[in-house]
Amino acid sequence: MHDWPPAPSAEIPSPQLVAAWAKLNMLPAEQLPLWAAHWLTAANDGPALRELAALSAKDDPRDIRDLLPDALADCGIAIPDSATAAAQVAFTNLARLHAEGHATERWVLAKTWEIIDRSGHDSSVISLPLARSSASTTSGMPDGAGPHKNCGLKSAKHVPPS
Repeated sequence: MHDWPPAPSAEIPSPQLVAAWAKLNMLPAEQLPLWAAHWLTAANDGPALRELAALSAKDDPRDIRDLLPDALADCGIAIPDSATAAAQVAFTNLARLHAEGHATERWVLAKTWEIIDRSGHDSSVISLPLARSSASTTSGMPDGAGPHKNCGLKSAKHVPPS
């Protein structure tokens, strides 16, 4: 989860997207206190959200993760009950990143496969449109595997020359 491309203006993920990442076990705990602080400035409030925002990236990741469900509830969001619901939110975000030019097809494909893996290859996740379309792209990849981590990120380090 640490190789997500930079979003415009250092975009903070929504509580809904973070809830999806939590369900899929793709959450960078060290980022949660910062995101919680931003959610507070976006008119969300509550004791757990304030407590999470007061933590540091250096605090115990278990303590940070333990606060997340209540902090999300303070934002009016719950962690999805199913991997399918979480994957739908995550796949929509991947499509948006690609459509806005922040991620290459190859990187989106790698993240799609990661989500499928983290769902335990749940058939309802695999049946989602982005997962279905990625299934046809596995041929031609080395050993049928997805691209290496960080391939296809559109950042200063990864943009191919024009």
